[in-house]
Amino acid sequence: MSSNYRNFRNNVPWLILFLEAVFIVLFYFLFSHGDESRSTVSYAAFQDVNHMVIFGFGFFLTFLKRYGFSSTGFNLLIVVLGVQCSVLIENLFYFLLEIPHEDGLKRITKAAVSITAVVISTGAVLGKTNPVQLILMTVVEIIVFHMSRWINRMYLQVPDDVGMMHVHLFGAYFGLAVSSCFPEPSPRSEKNASTPKSALLSMLGTLFLWVFWPSFNSVLSEDKKWEVTYNTYFALAVSAVTAFTFSAMTTKDGKFRMAHIHSAVLAGGVAVGYAADRIRYPWIAMILGLLASVITVLGSYCLQRCLNPALEIHDSSGVHFTFGFPAVLGALAQVVLLVAENGTFLTSLGYSVMFHIGAFCVTISMALITGLITG
Repeated sequence: MSSNYRNFRNNVPWLILFLEAVFIVLFYFLFSHGDESRSTVSYAAFQDVNHMVIFGFGFFLTFLKRYGFSSTGFNLLIVVLGVQCSVLIENLFYFLLEIPHEDGLKRITKAAVSITAVVISTGAVLGKTNPVQLILMTVVEIIVFHMSRWINRMYLQVPDDVGMMHVHLFGAYFGLAVSSCFPEPSPRSEKNASTPKSALLSMLGTLFLWVFWPSFNSVLSEDKKWEVTYNTYFALAVSAVTAFTFSAMTTKDGKFRMAHIHSAVLAGGVAVGYAADRIRYPWIAMILGLLASVITVLGSYCLQRCLNPALEIHDSSGVHFTFGFPAVLGALAQVVLLVAENGTFLTSLGYSVMFHIGAFCVTISMALITGLITG
């Protein structure tokens, strides 16, 4: 923690109590129950997403030996505060636009998916920020992410379940923008080191994420839930196989490197999330998983050795090549599949393609600009 104990005691508890008091007051005025009998989200699906956010990302960020308790503990704090903030912002939009409220289970599920953007961003600044900065980043990022989603949905006609998948893209580049405002720890500093125990716990988080990722991609899909689950699993399976293959091929001694596998096995799930409902054959999802894993492994070399030093960006957990690159690939694959599905580039198809490209540009632009301001 970069703040001393006295500052921690004076700032953090009062900030948390203030935020919670504001949330309670706003819930009193804005919160109302929807029609619980028509929920499109089952409790089991919500539980999968909740496990993924709490256990998966909590352990995923334990790779730094000095921040094991911080990553799991602060992750829980960020998630519970962020979910409340996300539900309030969603209700505020519904109230202002006079849209019928959704059922409560779907609302907290969407909030749990939204908070994934903040957790991903946390990975880029872990070890460089104190709890006050993380809490403020959480509130700002959730608000801006909902604004980005609202623009994509209202003006660019992006379906809500597809728009929610922009969490990886937004979270990665918002976190990188914030991280660029902080100095890089010394290479010999303990803040930048890991141990076999911390790496093992981080790999455990990766396994949690891998297991629950099909539920994450399909939880908000209403018409093609099973197709999304099916395609996501095959993309994840191929990305895992490719991660082991390229890890052995790119090391001098020909051995597996858990640093590569830790990141690349999830790449297929990130990339396929954008277009999983448009994929008709599993081999397409498998190719997408393979490409995503290759980009992640090779990107880790290029970014860490060339791009990051040039831009003076220190990416603590590699969110750029773990979530950023696969998200960009998924957004491009969505456009390619949309064109291939219709065969010819008709006028209406051209507008649809431009809307999806516009949504990608809006998301990444808002993430970078507001991330720099927040940092």
